[in-house]
Amino acid sequence: MKAPSSRWIYRLAAFVPLLGMVAAPAFARVGSGESYDSGRSSGGGDDGALIEIAFLLIRVAFEHPCIGIPLLIVFAGGVWWWKRQEGSASTRHALDAAEAQRRTTVSARDAEGWVGALRAKDPQFELMGFFDRTRKLFVDVQEAWFRRSLEPVRRFLSDSTYTRLTTQLQLMHVNGVRDAIADVQVLDLQIIGLEQTPFFDSVHVRVKASMRDDDAPVSASDDDARALAQKKAPEAFTEVWTFVRRPGVTTDASKDLAQGFCPNCGAPFTGGAANTCEHCQAIVNSGNYDWVLAEITQGSEYVGANAAVDGLARARQRDPELTTEVLEDRASLVFWKWIEAQVANDAGRLAKVAVPEFVERLRADLGALSASGRQKVFLECAVGAVNTLSIADDGENELANIELRWSAKSGIGPKGQKPPTLPSVPQRWIFTLVRKAGAATPSKAGVSTSRCPNCSAPLSDNGSTSCEFCGTALASGERDWVLREVSSWEAFGSRRPAGSPSAPRPASARVPDREERERLLYLMAAMAAADGVVDANERKLLKMCSERWSVPWANVELALNAGSGLFDKLAARGSAEAETFMKELIAMALVDGKIDRKERKLLEAAAGHLGLGGRLDEFLKAVSSPDRR
Repeated sequence: MKAPSSRWIYRLAAFVPLLGMVAAPAFARVGSGESYDSGRSSGGGDDGALIEIAFLLIRVAFEHPCIGIPLLIVFAGGVWWWKRQEGSASTRHALDAAEAQRRTTVSARDAEGWVGALRAKDPQFELMGFFDRTRKLFVDVQEAWFRRSLEPVRRFLSDSTYTRLTTQLQLMHVNGVRDAIADVQVLDLQIIGLEQTPFFDSVHVRVKASMRDDDAPVSASDDDARALAQKKAPEAFTEVWTFVRRPGVTTDASKDLAQGFCPNCGAPFTGGAANTCEHCQAIVNSGNYDWVLAEITQGSEYVGANAAVDGLARARQRDPELTTEVLEDRASLVFWKWIEAQVANDAGRLAKVAVPEFVERLRADLGALSASGRQKVFLECAVGAVNTLSIADDGENELANIELRWSAKSGIGPKGQKPPTLPSVPQRWIFTLVRKAGAATPSKAGVSTSRCPNCSAPLSDNGSTSCEFCGTALASGERDWVLREVSSWEAFGSRRPAGSPSAPRPASARVPDREERERLLYLMAAMAAADGVVDANERKLLKMCSERWSVPWANVELALNAGSGLFDKLAARGSAEAETFMKELIAMALVDGKIDRKERKLLEAAAGHLGLGGRLDEFLKAVSSPDRR
């Protein structure tokens, strides 16, 4: 057989990285926005590369059939699979766009009413001026994200938003990619919500935008990344940006942070790591003096105002400054530090915002993983929602239970090796924050929650449990909320009485959203694969469930292959947590008011894996009971 000439080998080798980039979906926009949605359209910029590779392989097939023909067959199969996946992603993207439109559409009358309510408190408020500022900030944040440095926009972001974005940039760097974006355009801005409390005004702005977006190697220069993005087709998307500000603050051009002035005293201010005015010591990103960006939500996940929080009114009687805005900003900050600590294999990243016992447990877990040659993997990590569920007081401590709905391609993989192929798994966790009874919310900091509650100095990640500026102990919860526990949705539900207002709402009381359906199905797949054997009947039942719940079967197969490693832990057999999960599954199946024969088989199989065999009728009766709340 005649050996192929070296020039063909070199030319084929040159296309291997390109083919990988063609097939791989982009990580995300700013803040991994796309990652929380289940799919994205790939655009049209890759077809030219595919055609060029095809012609090259055809030529090799003619000159060296023994090598070229097998390569051409593999290539054709790969393109067929990719195009099929691209079509599914395009469909999901269209569905997400439709969902975003539904969730973020408001009447002109409502929008006018919200603007009127803002002007009643702030006669100088001008909607067009507010939109101009939002448009500029949107473009500036995209550019800062692209250049991988958020310092130019830090003063406009709450601490948790800044931590979220910087952590996600670190995750992308760890995984060898950077975001390549070009041609950012804001297409439309609209106020779609306003909440006014004695503590904060929160304005929700729908941002419809488009950009060219792709992944580039982490080593790519700005010019190379921009050129790569230019090859992609523009893609439209919808986000909701939430801005917060203290009531009583009025618009004043001479104290406009966007114009380079301190929003409190009007002195020149262009930035700084401390975000503190050197003249009046005001914390400029606290929301106490000017609008600050507190949250970025994907349009398809926007929910609007939260329901009443159990225990909040009682807690405010003692601490009038306590707000869900501050609590949820703090919880979001803690979440991203928790992710960062696991990726960096450094539990000390949480030392200032978690109780020592939690930090030590995490350190032990990370140490055991490292000793076994494994590591935690988080790809495409994104948060969908942060909701305060309840606040309780046991006389010694106050406890705040805060739900975080997030998603990631997460798992445990060999250290230093390419991460395993994983589906993007919706997660539902409860972060329990604690502080000593009698502690008061530091009003000076506002939603700038990464600060010492005593001297307001920014918190560092040096591993110390106290402030390096004033020496105040931070990890004890004496002065501020710290993380005490992270638990799954089912584990939290299993510890609450069924009639408790702070217990998770049963799935039968709502139409389950896409992320919840995916989460439950992936949990079932992980349980089925936990014993190492998934028989044909179980696969058939899971596939039936994927079709009924509109979850891509390819992702369920990934979950089956990942097994129990897909989740940090599965419910212990026969436990209260397993019972809660079983009730959630039954409630999901009862959405249409009945459970057919196939669904019953699926539930029987799930009950067996959960160690609850023979008790299905008991759970069916409990969940379907008319007086169950």
